[in-house]
Amino acid sequence: MLQASVDSSGTRFRPLVVVELASDAEEETIAWLLRRIRDPQQRGGAELLVEQLGPGVGVEEKENPNIFLVGATVQRLLSGAEDVGLFKEYNDGSMRAFTCGNKHNFTDFTGDGDGFLSMAEGQFIIKHELDTLRAQDETHVPGHSQAKLYPGKSIIRRLQSKGILIQIFPLQELEELKRLSFFWYKKVKLAPQPLDNVRHYYGEGLALYFGFLEYFTFALLPMAFIGVPYYLFDWEDYDKYVIFAVFNLIWCTVFLELWKRRSASLAYRWGTLSRKKAFEEPRPGFHGVLGFNPVTGREEPLYPNSKRQVRIYLVSLPFVLLCLYLSLHVMMIYFVMEGWAHSLHNDNPTFWTGILLFIPSIIYAVVIEIMNLIYRYGAEFLTDWENHRLESSYQNHLVLKVLVFNFVNCFASLFYVAFVMQDMVLLRQSLATLLITSQILNQLMEAFMPYWLQRRRNKKMIRKVQKTRSLQDQELPLAEQVRLEASMSTYLGTFDDYLELFLLFGYVSLFSCVYPLAAVLVVLNNVTEIYSDAFKMCRVFKRPFSDPATNIGVWQLAFEAMSVIAVVTNCALIGISPQVKAYFSESETQLILWTAAIEHGLLAFKFILAFLIPDVPKHIHIKLSRLEFESLEALKKKKMLEASELSQGVQ
Repeated sequence: MLQASVDSSGTRFRPLVVVELASDAEEETIAWLLRRIRDPQQRGGAELLVEQLGPGVGVEEKENPNIFLVGATVQRLLSGAEDVGLFKEYNDGSMRAFTCGNKHNFTDFTGDGDGFLSMAEGQFIIKHELDTLRAQDETHVPGHSQAKLYPGKSIIRRLQSKGILIQIFPLQELEELKRLSFFWYKKVKLAPQPLDNVRHYYGEGLALYFGFLEYFTFALLPMAFIGVPYYLFDWEDYDKYVIFAVFNLIWCTVFLELWKRRSASLAYRWGTLSRKKAFEEPRPGFHGVLGFNPVTGREEPLYPNSKRQVRIYLVSLPFVLLCLYLSLHVMMIYFVMEGWAHSLHNDNPTFWTGILLFIPSIIYAVVIEIMNLIYRYGAEFLTDWENHRLESSYQNHLVLKVLVFNFVNCFASLFYVAFVMQDMVLLRQSLATLLITSQILNQLMEAFMPYWLQRRRNKKMIRKVQKTRSLQDQELPLAEQVRLEASMSTYLGTFDDYLELFLLFGYVSLFSCVYPLAAVLVVLNNVTEIYSDAFKMCRVFKRPFSDPATNIGVWQLAFEAMSVIAVVTNCALIGISPQVKAYFSESETQLILWTAAIEHGLLAFKFILAFLIPDVPKHIHIKLSRLEFESLEALKKKKMLEASELSQGVQ
């Protein structure tokens, strides 16, 4: 349990969120910000409780004194839960938007409501209240004349963009984190993850990622079990290459459709399925000429969409095309190296020349990862420069840029080997090398490197902590815990995690029919990924704020697009297989027409199957419809009551 803090008014509170300002922030700025955070809502404040963090054990001159703990009273958190539209379990078992008016009708609400909201929910509410703090009549941040303000401007976003506010992060709850760690990654077992506990501690967005990772892993098991015996026999001698390709087509469609149902079930259970999306505010980095927003009625920066489109089509698009060209050029260099290695081996076949055959593929796999990393920085820079107003628009453009390049960079060589060279032995070797090398590099980058860097970055802090008491054995003094967490790496979201799964899904769905062990390798990777990602969340990164997600967002569309490409690819692989070519030995045109016809038929079957399998299970759909009906009935009764009172008042 976190130690209680005391606000300047003398009110004791549980610290939930940490706000760190720059060490050279002006006293005038700090006093103004704290006053705005503490002010009542009627005066435009957040009505929260704040206390400055005291010095820790062995205080050093370099330590930042401008670290503040933020919390709130129980009643303030409950009113905030109503403001953000938080869904909680009702007495009848349904999930409904919480309101203070009927709070006693919600399950687990007892007394004054202390303990009704989870710590993650309380932190999300405080973050929301801080984000909605707006300038009133200030023209600039007090003490920083260069940080301009105008009525309605988000104070927190302006402080962040000017470097005055370094970070805001939620505090860990060490006892709960210890319990979660034990059941999540410390105890190795073949059992489902504690998704409800993950959601309770980290929020719905992260829980849905781990839910998808787990579901993807279990869905791969049939392919893995079938793939092992298939791999043990040479596919050229059997029709299993064609059979496995057909199985791929059905599997990738059914998997994604059933995941939608699973996702809807989880979102309903966690109260986000019918939650209304909050109005999106401009991004912190968005800039433009000050103007009037007709929707909000506030002054805010405006940026012409035409200028943004010019930047996208005349700069970003050529950049992406140039990078794709460079990627293809590197691919051709790889094939030259591959040809050189094979000619050397054919001239003088030895053990070492046999090893040399794998070197070009390994080098190419490493180069692919490096190019993906460099391109990612370029894509982020350009997407920032495009100056998107909303975070959702920014993310969509970034995802599109990254997915297009990663798809071409990772899969172009496999398509070339399969359909230009039509060398299935080389395709199998290339796929195996790319898959294994990328998995090893990802594990190094995602699990070992962050932990090692974290240990280096916080070596001095950890040594100081170990002198006093152990983080795992006893609860630290609050000041030490906060400063230790403040120095930890920031979790940047699930983007890279979903991207990795997207590429693995591509390897399996596109080409695993020629290398059936691909599913086995991906299963092994995913199992280690679950434990390494869980370890990172609990030990390496700061606790992220809860993200009330309903589904996996734009990534669902990305996976579905990949499944469509998989249909076309597997049909083409079937078309060039020796077994099928034997049936059309006299007419290649007829083979192409039949392959195209089957591909169109399978695509039609895929979309019909997607239509027939409802995205939301029937019992959940009924509950949502009933809730909507009750809401409409309640609104009718309210209007009738108001009309009755009005008529009585007139009489």
